Amino acid sequence: MSFVAAAALADVPQGGVLAVEVDGEEIALLRDGDDVYALRDECSHASIPLSEGEVEGCEIECWLHGSRFDARTGKPVNLPATEPVPTYPTQIEGDTVMVDLSPRS
Repeated sequence: MSFVAAAALADVPQGGVLAVEVDGEEIALLRDGDDVYALRDECSHASIPLSEGEVEGCEIECWLHGSRFDARTGKPVNLPATEPVPTYPTQIEGDTVMVDLSPRS
């Protein structure tokens, strides 16, 4: 795995989302308690930035049509979205959120 710095942990709001760009990839970072999740910042249904939506626990909702995605897996949990969004491994190093953008095998 090849982790790169994505954001300061303090910048990712508790129970919220932060949009960042990491190596040219638009990423949404979600924070739920001590966990931070990373997924592509684009709804698979309507190409809308997910970071503009509401977060509840480990799920984020696209504001346009209401599709919700599980940030742990990227899978949609309701319609109209039927395709998952890519997710990326994260780890915390000190006060920095690190993301691995390597393709999942």
